[in-house]
Amino acid sequence: MNKFLITVIGPTAIGKTALAVSLANHFDTVIISSDSRQFYKEMSIGTAVPTTAEKKGIPHHFLQHVSITTPYSVGDFEAEALQMIHNLFQTHDTLILVGGSGLYTDAVLKGLDTFPEVSPGVREELNQTLEQKGISALQQELKALDPEYFQRVDIQNPHRLIRALEVCKSSGKPYSSFLGKPKANRLFKPVVVGLKAEREILYERIHARVDQMMADGLLEEVKKLLPYKDYNALQTVGYQELFAFLEGVCSKETAVETIKKNTRRFAKRQLTWYRKTTGVHWFDYQTPHHEIATVLEEKIDLMK
Repeated sequence: MNKFLITVIGPTAIGKTALAVSLANHFDTVIISSDSRQFYKEMSIGTAVPTTAEKKGIPHHFLQHVSITTPYSVGDFEAEALQMIHNLFQTHDTLILVGGSGLYTDAVLKGLDTFPEVSPGVREELNQTLEQKGISALQQELKALDPEYFQRVDIQNPHRLIRALEVCKSSGKPYSSFLGKPKANRLFKPVVVGLKAEREILYERIHARVDQMMADGLLEEVKKLLPYKDYNALQTVGYQELFAFLEGVCSKETAVETIKKNTRRFAKRQLTWYRKTTGVHWFDYQTPHHEIATVLEEKIDLMK
């Protein structure tokens, strides 16, 4: 059990990648990504996949390792990540886990929640609702059946909405009531560090990142993916809004502003998720990385 998984969390655009790389350098180790938007080979700019320069020579695992056409669930990730962690702990005492997808991070740290069987036909019914009435109908239904989970879920992701609703409808209980139960033990000790900033600063960083993505060629990336727009991987902020522009639904300026708005909403949901995470060592986003590394090193020494 003297193996440690340093886990970096925080809202989008807060600086998690840079901190993770600094910590990996300090502890002479590697990085595992738990960002579900960065798993896909065809998506780089809109998911802020770290560049070669940003990686600074540190090996990263679970970046762009599957195709958008390949079904890939949180359960798949949990199994593969745990096997990878087991293998890496043969040669490292400390590993770095980083990502903004709370569900995927928790799957590694705690294991997945157990849900009841879904009644036959419920998923098909919900898919028909999505097709005929649009995503807003699913959003309103989830808000009525499980207002707690509605505050946490990415409401722009129809796959997540349908998953929650099918459990609600099949069990007669809120989806959130099945979350947070005791789960599997892990053969490592998690050390969770979070980055935070005032909301106004976070929003400024989000807006700057979106502008930079557009300058880096996000629209061209999205154009290539237009034929695949209905795939689950592309039900993602930054892609759906530009699909709407390319299909003549709105102007480019409106699409970019909508990306910023939806990214702000996504950050709010991340913060809601993190508020329920205990034992986090929170730091202001401007804290020098070497200071954070020193605190974590002392923490790990105490846990040995």
